[in-house]
Amino acid sequence: MAVPKRRTSKKVKNQRRTHKKLHAPKMHKCENCGEFTKPHHVCKSCGQYNGKQVVNN
Repeated sequence: MAVPKRRTSKKVKNQRRTHKKLHAPKMHKCENCGEFTKPHHVCKSCGQYNGKQVVNN
């Protein structure tokens, strides 16, 4: 059975856990209605993308 040769220090153990953080999604204001939407997505409230009407509400 494999047994570690040396004890893992707290620093090394905690450095392995740096990528598990949750990040808030990036948001930007819609140019038409001012509602916050995800970048490169159609606005859910007015249906515009890149200054053009894409979805009819």
